[in-house]
Amino acid sequence: MPGAACLIKKERIMKKNLKPGTLCVQAGWQPKNGESRVVPIVQSTTFKYDDSDEMAMLFDLKKEGYFYTRLLNPTCDAVAKKIAALEGGIGAMLTSSGQAANFYAVFNICSAGDHFVTSNEIYGGTYNLFGVTLKKLGIECTFVDQEASEEEIQAAFRPNTKLLFGETISNPGCKVLDIEKFARIAHRNGVPLIVDNTFATPINCRPFEWGCDIVTHSTTKYMDGHATQVGGCVVDSGNFDWDSHADKYPGLCTPDESYHGLTYTKTFGKMAYMTKLVAQLMRDLGSAPAPQNSFLLNLGLETLHLRMPQHCRNAQRVAEFLSSDDRVAWVHYSGLESDEYHELAKKYLPNGSCGVLAFGLKGDRDTAVKFMDSLQLVSIVTHVADARTCILHPASHTHRQLSEEQLREAGIAPDLMRLSVGIEDADDIIDDIRQALDKL
Repeated sequence: MPGAACLIKKERIMKKNLKPGTLCVQAGWQPKNGESRVVPIVQSTTFKYDDSDEMAMLFDLKKEGYFYTRLLNPTCDAVAKKIAALEGGIGAMLTSSGQAANFYAVFNICSAGDHFVTSNEIYGGTYNLFGVTLKKLGIECTFVDQEASEEEIQAAFRPNTKLLFGETISNPGCKVLDIEKFARIAHRNGVPLIVDNTFATPINCRPFEWGCDIVTHSTTKYMDGHATQVGGCVVDSGNFDWDSHADKYPGLCTPDESYHGLTYTKTFGKMAYMTKLVAQLMRDLGSAPAPQNSFLLNLGLETLHLRMPQHCRNAQRVAEFLSSDDRVAWVHYSGLESDEYHELAKKYLPNGSCGVLAFGLKGDRDTAVKFMDSLQLVSIVTHVADARTCILHPASHTHRQLSEEQLREAGIAPDLMRLSVGIEDADDIIDDIRQALDKL
């Protein structure tokens, strides 16, 4: 079985019920006597073996080990295990971007002629991936309003529907997903629920505890936290019973001729989805992260449990300031008691949501541009969720590829600004916002 997708073993550290903060620091890499205390960077494409038959067994998935970094690498493997432990999953695979993670998660169980359902409240790049690019591969997607009733969402399902998708906290609208509702709908239809947990991170929400089956991440965001690497991750709970719906998932439940007729569910059990993800999709598509990037990601993960509370505290103060200013038309942040998602956030995000909030100013698009251009501490960047406070106008930037109709469907108002509150002193952040407002 591939190392990067291996079952989390009951190692010394994993025998205890360790808290997330400890897992951030300690999980994934357990050095043996005399080995590096820090996760080593194995910057090698390939690995040597003395026995030809041993390498043959690796290629046949009959033996665990590393042979080519596109599929498996010790550095990436250690970091993937850490993220799996944080989410409470049985295995994980790193990818070269968050976009790649979402593509792999869907494509692993969908092929030409298949269909899936997704919330329309998702990141613009994901929206385009699902609605445009996957369509070119023969995979159709229906977008639904995540606030719609279960009956309305159910109406979007078809006999060939293979999954349901949503984001814990939507980017950029900051809406909170009712994970249990989505899980009920998915499982009623015999399909898994996939949730992009990028904004919440496993520090503030573990979707598996609410019925989700597969989690994805853009590790570029809070997990890295310092804008130093681009990456993604797919994590499997191991809870979805693929064999009970074998007719829907032939890729997992029937022989794979590219591996001499091996059937993933029969050979690997709960690790079927993860093994196929690595052994087939990563083998053929190759969106693997560099070991150096995975090393940088691990450094970010070691402080994730410290940074997220600070992001939330700062964002709460900024949201309260904005909501009290007459020049601000509206603010979306689930930490505000007035926010429509406050009650859902108390359920799914009791320790805070994230540092990202959405707001609009009284005026037009030019008003937003003037405000953003007047900021000094806060930077205008095509990024979100790192240590530095930054801002972006999605309709003009990240979601620029969407039509006006698509923007409306995705809940992106023309005046919406996405503010990612960093871990600087909150007073300084607020002072910068105030001086920019004063220039309007």
